Amino acid sequence: MGDTVRTQVKKALEELRPRLQADGGDIDLLGVDHGVVRVKLKGACAGCPMSTMTLKMGVEQYLKKKIPEIVKVEAVQ
Repeated sequence: MGDTVRTQVKKALEELRPRLQADGGDIDLLGVDHGVVRVKLKGACAGCPMSTMTLKMGVEQYLKKKIPEIVKVEAVQ
């Protein structure tokens, strides 16, 4: 899981970013390690009660579909 997976994740998050920003939020990539992506939700996403659903049903599913090496996405506070 080297830089190529990290680069793919960064690109995929850039594709998702406009959707999050449209709702007043954003996302930062903190790291990728053994198929686990660590992100930080910002703005409206950080305090939103739906953020867990956004993360699991939106971000995680999108990344898993685009990058088979991804097994999980975790939000870091």
